[in-house]
Order: sequence, then structure tokens, then C-alpha cells
Amino acid sequence: MDPAALFTGLVAGLLLGGLIAALWVRGSLLSRATAAEAERDVLHQRLDDLELARAESADAAALLAPLRDTIGRVERQVGALERDRVEQFGELGERLSSVSRSTESLRSETATLASALNASSVRGAWGEVQLRRVLELSGLLARCDFDEQVTLTSSHGATIRPDVVVNLPGGRHVVIDSKAPMSHFLQAQGESVSATERTELLGAHATSLRRHVEALAGKAYWSAFTRSPEVVVCFVPGEAILGAALADDPGLYEHALSRKVVLASPGTLFAVLRTIGAVWQQDALEQNARDLLALGQDLHARLSTLGGHVSAMGQSLARSVENYNRFVGTLESRVFVTARRLRELGIAQPDEQPEPLPLEASPRTLSAPELLDEAGLGELSRTARDEVHLARERVLDVGPGDERADRDDRDDRREASA
Repeated sequence: MDPAALFTGLVAGLLLGGLIAALWVRGSLLSRATAAEAERDVLHQRLDDLELARAESADAAALLAPLRDTIGRVERQVGALERDRVEQFGELGERLSSVSRSTESLRSETATLASALNASSVRGAWGEVQLRRVLELSGLLARCDFDEQVTLTSSHGATIRPDVVVNLPGGRHVVIDSKAPMSHFLQAQGESVSATERTELLGAHATSLRRHVEALAGKAYWSAFTRSPEVVVCFVPGEAILGAALADDPGLYEHALSRKVVLASPGTLFAVLRTIGAVWQQDALEQNARDLLALGQDLHARLSTLGGHVSAMGQSLARSVENYNRFVGTLESRVFVTARRLRELGIAQPDEQPEPLPLEASPRTLSAPELLDEAGLGELSRTARDEVHLARERVLDVGPGDERADRDDRDDRREASA
């Protein structure tokens, strides 16, 4: 091979390789420049977006500042409410525990009471205690308005002893007897009792109360009193006890009334006893009115007697005035004339003699009809008044006439001595 050609070929290859390398480098640089420009544009866009987002965030922060404050307050309130809720739930839990304990205690006591009331003697004592409480709540007083456990004898000769005898005005009485047929009723309230058993037990309860009604009707408590209504009150110490019997036997109440027995629960008996208390108050008012009437009549009679005494006193005063005026007339017309003659003869001292004056005043006559119209006092007063007028006329007629006669006698004596 020719060395010159080989060298030429190598040079040409180097030049071609250098050209290709230059072109590749140029293309690589162009691509990098393009990528750099693109990245620059992206960065500019991101920067613009960030600036826009920051501006929008600042505006949003300004707008949301009040909302942020409100949310903060709400969060604080919610926290406080949550704390209160926790505390209240704790207290509620304690109270529920206390109620649970109380309920359990009440259930135990109720069971104890129910077992105790199964005995007839205990039921009877409990009924009497309830009856006594209703009597006291109604305002009636023991041994005054009512008596307990009174032993009586009926019209049939049987000895009876009702629980309570309530006294009424006018010597009347109402008999109350307590009955507590609760055995079947308490059994019907058990939790393990079925509906059928409960119905049967309530039916037996109504039947037991009906038997008590028949027993009270047979005793005829009202026959032991002469002025008492022919009825006896059967007190049942519980609204539910009586209500259960009437619900099972609707005709029981009418049957009891036909047998002269009134079934009464505590509420019904309380209303009856309050009515009896009102009757006692009305009777006391009527008695006070009768006493006032008697006092008024007595006072009127005494005023009439007083009128008679006053009229008699007026007559006595009129006669005294008349006698005094007669005395004055006699003194002036008889005694003083002689005394003047003695003085003229020089026998008596010429002292001035007193000149008594007649009385012209008279007692005031009675004018009140209360003092005039009873027992003829009006006529008596008119008689006294007439006597006073006559006495006054006598004074006017006798006194001045005697004085005129005395003056005439003195004039005659002066003329004779002259």
C-alpha cells in the first residue's frame, strides 16, 4: 500500500472524525442549552406561581383571620364543654349508682313489707294506722270529733266494736271500719306471676272484699245509735287495692251500697271527713247565732225594765219639783208676810230675807221607742209627762199669784200707817 495514500486516508479520517465529534458536541450543547432554557422557563413559571400563591395566601390569611379567631374560641368552648361533660357524666354515674342502691334497698324493704302484710293481724293494724292518719290529716281530733275502738251493743243484742265512730252535730254518728284484704292482691304483684295467675288472684281479691262487705252489713253498726244514718263506711287503705277489686268486679260498689256499706279509699274518706269538719263549723256558727239572739232578747228585756225605772224616776223628780214649788209659794205668801210684819213692828232685825225662787225646770221626758213601747211604758211615760206639765202650771199659777197678793197687802199697810 502506498504510504502517502495511507497518510492521506488517516488525515481524512481524522478530519471526518473531528467533524463528526464537533457536530455531536455542538448538538449536545444545543440540546443542553435548550433543556436549560426550558428549565429556566419552568423555574420562572414556578417562581411566578409561587409569588401569585404567596399573594393569594396573604389575602386569604387576611380574610380568614376572624374565622381563625372564631374557630379558636369554638375550640376552647368545645374543650370546656368536654371537660364539663366528663365531670357531669362522672356525677351522673355516681347518682345512678346511688339510685341503683336505693332501688335495691327499696326492693328489699318492699319485699319485707309484703311478706309482713301476708299476716292478717299485721294487715289489720296497718289499715287502722292508715285510717288514723287520714282522720288526723282531715283536721278531726281524737276523743273530741271521733272515738276509736268503742264497744257498743247493736239492736240485735250483739256486742260490736267498730274501729272509729265519727261524731256529727245533733248527736249523730258515722261508723268507719277498716278492712285490708291484701293477700291475693300482693301475690298478684309478683314478678314471676303469669297473666293467667294474676287474673285469678285479682278475682280472688275482689271476692275477698265482697265477703268483707257482707260481714259489715250483717253487723249493722248503725243500729247501736238512735240518731245515725243507716250506713257504715268500709275503709280500704289503698287506692290501688280498692281500684283492683272494682276493676275485676264492676258491680261491687253498687252491691255494697245496696247493703248499706260505702267503700271508701283514703282520698274518698278524706273528702267525706273534710265535709264533716265543715258541718261542725257551720253548726258552731249557728250555735253562736242562737247565743247572740238570746243575748239580744235578754238585753232588750233589760232595756225595757230600765225604761220603767227611768220613767218612775222621772215621775218622782216631777213630784219633788212640785212639792218644792209649793213650799216656796207657802214660804213667800205666808211665812215671809208674817216676818215682814214683825220687822215693821220692830220685833225682828231688819235683815234682808232671802228670796227663794220657784223651780221651773222639769225632768226630760223619755222619747226612745225602746224605752216606751215595751210593757206599757209608753202610756206610763205619757202619764209622767202630763204630771210634769200640771206641776209646772201649778208653779206658774201659785207662785206669782201669792207674790201679787203679798204686794197688795204691803201697799195697804203703807197707806194705813201714813
